[in-house]
Amino acid sequence: MKVKDMDLNADELIQALTDVRDHVTGRRKVTMRTTKVALPKPIEAIRPKEVRQIREKLNVSQAVFARLLNVPVVTEASWEAGRRNPSGAALRLLQIAKKEPEALLAAAEA
Repeated sequence: MKVKDMDLNADELIQALTDVRDHVTGRRKVTMRTTKVALPKPIEAIRPKEVRQIREKLNVSQAVFARLLNVPVVTEASWEAGRRNPSGAALRLLQIAKKEPEALLAAAEA
């Protein structure tokens, strides 16, 4: 087993002990959430033409593109025809596929 040097940060140690004290005495609830992430901006709607362009950039058929996105073929065809609009997770996935088409292909291979 490798021995690793650790830096001691006294301020972090004191803060951790203070957090434990406050939790035990009921002053404050301690959670494991320590990472701060900036929330992404809401996604703008994707036009039917853009859905087709994303698919064509990947050089796949509607059936294959639907399979990559894990949606029914009729849903993908409806997006391209403008009868329906992608929303929710599908909209985010299309945004990713538009910016990084290789990521969609890589995810499908896993």
